[in-house]
Amino acid sequence: QVQVVESGGGLVQAGGSLRLSCAASGRIASINAMGWYRQAPGKQRELVAAITRGGSTNYVDYVKGRFTISGDNAKNTVYLQMNSLKPEDTAVYYCNAHSYIGPTYDYWGQGTQVTVSS
Repeated sequence: QVQVVESGGGLVQAGGSLRLSCAASGRIASINAMGWYRQAPGKQRELVAAITRGGSTNYVDYVKGRFTISGDNAKNTVYLQMNSLKPEDTAVYYCNAHSYIGPTYDYWGQGTQVTVSS
């Protein structure tokens, strides 16, 4: 089992910044990637950014240049630095830990609200 806990959401004005943190615990060695997803009201959950254990990253196009995902293996923590925030970034942000060992392959946090005011 893997547990993930997010923190760092809040209310910010457009153009501002926030940093989200995701701490993983439990069967850490089984995790081969972690990612941040978001879900806005009435929309499906979507991938924002992901990072592999080896440090490779990928981003959805509309956050490239504004968001940065990073990891601290010593702390089993992944961060999402969000700059130049826009009102359309408003959503609940969820951390995901992907395990290569089943039967459960995806573990989710409880989500953290990010609200960007115009």
